[in-house]
Amino acid sequence: MLHLGEKIVIVADVFEQNLPVGEYGYLIAYDRNPDNAFDYIVRIPQANRNFFVTEKDIEPEENVLRFEADQVERAALIDYALATHNEKLFYQVMNGEEEGGETLEADAEASAEPMTQAEFIKRINLRAWI
Repeated sequence: MLHLGEKIVIVADVFEQNLPVGEYGYLIAYDRNPDNAFDYIVRIPQANRNFFVTEKDIEPEENVLRFEADQVERAALIDYALATHNEKLFYQVMNGEEEGGETLEADAEASAEPMTQAEFIKRINLRAWI
């Protein structure tokens, strides 16, 4: 639950009531009416209006800023990995795991050794099943 006076950002417009998506506002009241679909009343200074919003429509400003910072950091790491031709870092950032580069190395080692026909068919069937 958000606190009164907290700075929020409008991220959606679930009920299509022409909310200014992307604008900052302040939480000014809770809507405690059980018959109402809205959860909060928000003051948007840019629009000079109060809006009834659901919990899905708003996000605290710090969460939005943290998400944007993570996106910028991820983009910078991708650019760095591409500029330095660091394949392991690139796969780690793109997949969120370190195993991406290691599986390529394992496939390269496996392809260097000759396989029997049974091993080849087993590997093809395994990949087709996945």
